[in-house]
Amino acid sequence: MTDKVTALDLEPEAPLPEDVATYFDKCREKLGLIPNVLLAYAFDAEKLWAFSAMYNDLMLAPSGLTKAEREMIAVAVSAQNACVYCLTAHGAALRQLTGNPALAETIAQNWRVADITPRQRAMLAFAVKLTNAPADMGEDDRAALRAAGFSDADIWDIAAVAAFYNMSNRVAAAVEMRPNPEYHGMAR
Repeated sequence: MTDKVTALDLEPEAPLPEDVATYFDKCREKLGLIPNVLLAYAFDAEKLWAFSAMYNDLMLAPSGLTKAEREMIAVAVSAQNACVYCLTAHGAALRQLTGNPALAETIAQNWRVADITPRQRAMLAFAVKLTNAPADMGEDDRAALRAAGFSDADIWDIAAVAAFYNMSNRVAAAVEMRPNPEYHGMAR
């Protein structure tokens, strides 16, 4: 097994810009590791900051969706795209947030049989349809979310999170991004 985080020969800026080094130190402190996705982007600080800003806004900012629901979307979308990196990393995050490894693994394998609420089922159905058939999205899909109790702002967030993971899954696949080994054993 290689220590490279992607199949590309892109090295982090050397030396790391001070703000990037500080960010990575915070990651080590909070997470116990630097996520390989961040290391992959470290060859270009502007790309790293753009990716991180979008991630932080979608996954951590206030929303009508819980953090666990946002991770459910990340896992369900990544399962559709067979994204090894995101299934591993966000599967670990979902296990940690829910304290329920079986739930996270079921969503990764087949979200349709997961023990989730009707609200969450509607949310994942929308995210998966957006992933698999974006041209088929319509008012009926949004109406189903409204009927499940989501506001229009929540619908925006569901769509944005699903779209972000579709983008990041494709980048991860294109560069063969490898998950941090630590993710495999987290919260089991």
